[in-house]
Amino acid sequence: MRLGMFMMPVHPPGRSLSSTLAEDTAKSLLADKLGYDELWMGEHFSATTEPFPSPLMFLAGLVPQTKNLTFGTAVINLPNHHPAIVAGEAAQFDHMCGGRFMFGVGSGGLASDFELFKIDPATRQRAFMESIDMILRIWAQDPPYDIQGEFWSVQIKNAILPELGVGFMPKPLQQPHPPIHISIASPDSASAKLAGSKGWGVISGPVAPLYAVANHWQAYSEARRSSGKPARSEDWRVSRLVIVAPTDKEAEERVYGERASNRHYCTYMRTAIAAAKRLSMIKPRPDMTDEECTPEAIIKECVIHGSPRTVLDKLVALRERVGPFGTLLQIGLDWGGPNEAWERDGMRLLAHEVMPKFRQHVTAQAAE
Repeated sequence: MRLGMFMMPVHPPGRSLSSTLAEDTAKSLLADKLGYDELWMGEHFSATTEPFPSPLMFLAGLVPQTKNLTFGTAVINLPNHHPAIVAGEAAQFDHMCGGRFMFGVGSGGLASDFELFKIDPATRQRAFMESIDMILRIWAQDPPYDIQGEFWSVQIKNAILPELGVGFMPKPLQQPHPPIHISIASPDSASAKLAGSKGWGVISGPVAPLYAVANHWQAYSEARRSSGKPARSEDWRVSRLVIVAPTDKEAEERVYGERASNRHYCTYMRTAIAAAKRLSMIKPRPDMTDEECTPEAIIKECVIHGSPRTVLDKLVALRERVGPFGTLLQIGLDWGGPNEAWERDGMRLLAHEVMPKFRQHVTAQAAE
């Protein structure tokens, strides 16, 4: 059982990019110091709440400052980029971090990025599949390259000078390539089935209701079996808001209090997903009305909070309910007001008091 941080703090829109990047760097270094195993970073070009146009650039700055973390992109939205650019930059980063890289990719989900890059939502899944296929083909061969598709082409046939290394695309350090992951959220996720058929890893989203998270594992496992391979718990990550405090009473304030970044996060996610007319994907119950799907209902469904003992019990119950995930990804939160002190304290309690016992439970359960 591994512990990771999913860096999607949902900063308030008015904050400067400099301050949010500095804060997220400090949070990342704290995670490494506390012994977290993984750090995942998303990509948005046109949202100041998650202002990361280049997750690889951010992560590259952390490489020489960290020793425990493995780095993941969650996700590089492939329709936003030419496949050759992603292939080259991802291969470079894999070498820079010494193979501490998990290649998370997706088709995107931010409407303003779709508009910015003139991406048709109706064709973005086809563009995603074409892109990942081209990236893997680039990594698997030397020139000449002649890969033609519906959306892009990759071609180096004439300007090749083998004795000078000209015309050769870089290959990753990890062979045949870094492990590929995709994020999933919807209850009946076609992406979970796709990942299972391809042998990719999956990340269940932080506001996915519990019945949907359980469905993710079922769909993924069935697809793996259909492809002739067993599903492995180490290929499944579940992201959740995890708020640990010295006592249950203090945890309640850090979750439900008006100053809590947790409340801001859930309110933001509810508003953004409703604006995209996709509220059904986060409703705790499929028959719930839009009016019933309040931020408080999302908090109750998706936030794990309490003292270390209470959080341990809730994590054990979560794994028993949804399935044998191999990595818990804690969602990072904004550090406004008292939240920096709260999250620093909570990260320490989670890493040092909760996770050792949770790992013992998982190990004992696997041995039965």
